[in-house]
Amino acid sequence: MFATIKTLIRGVDARAEERLTDAYAIELIDQKIRTGEADLTRAKQALAGLIQKTRMESRQLEVVAARISDLTERAKAALAQDRQDLAQAAATAIAELENEHATRRRTVDMLEQRSLQLRQSVEASHRRLIDLKQGAVAARATRRAQGAHVGLVRGAAAGDTLGEAEALINRVMSAEDPFEQSEILKDIEAGLSHGTVADDLADAGFGAPTRSTAADVLARLTPKS
Repeated sequence: MFATIKTLIRGVDARAEERLTDAYAIELIDQKIRTGEADLTRAKQALAGLIQKTRMESRQLEVVAARISDLTERAKAALAQDRQDLAQAAATAIAELENEHATRRRTVDMLEQRSLQLRQSVEASHRRLIDLKQGAVAARATRRAQGAHVGLVRGAAAGDTLGEAEALINRVMSAEDPFEQSEILKDIEAGLSHGTVADDLADAGFGAPTRSTAADVLARLTPKS
């Protein structure tokens, strides 16, 4: 039973961690990119140090090689003059310099190998950071789009705002026109009082006019000849 409870607790913790990671995904991406940039900067500095050390050792290697060459020529000249003592001293010095040259040669080879490996790592990290930064841009755009969508969905859940606006417009447009209604009422009243019958008869020329017309106004305004 306790094992089951522990499993359930671990499951709850895992889901909580996933939700927290989702909520702060953009911030976590930015933080990891900053950490990667700091690591890359340190790697570049280390590479620069290796290259500088390699150049220094290479210059020392050239110096040792030049001394070996110079002593070799001098030893040959001493042997030609049968100066065994000087030739022996030169040979001893040359042997020591050759050993030093071999040691420095191994050091230079090792530094060059490490510099090559570190340079490849730096280049790979640089390309990866570029890809991560582009991915971060896409992630931010996606998150903004998701936020906008969530806002629309939340608004729809709380109440269809656009639908409510459409309903209000329909309500206004479908409302009864009080002016039109008053005109209809006048017509109804006139019909009930048979007033329209007299108007119809007058318009047909039977009896005196019941209302003024445009023709009456023009006749009244026209000067008499």
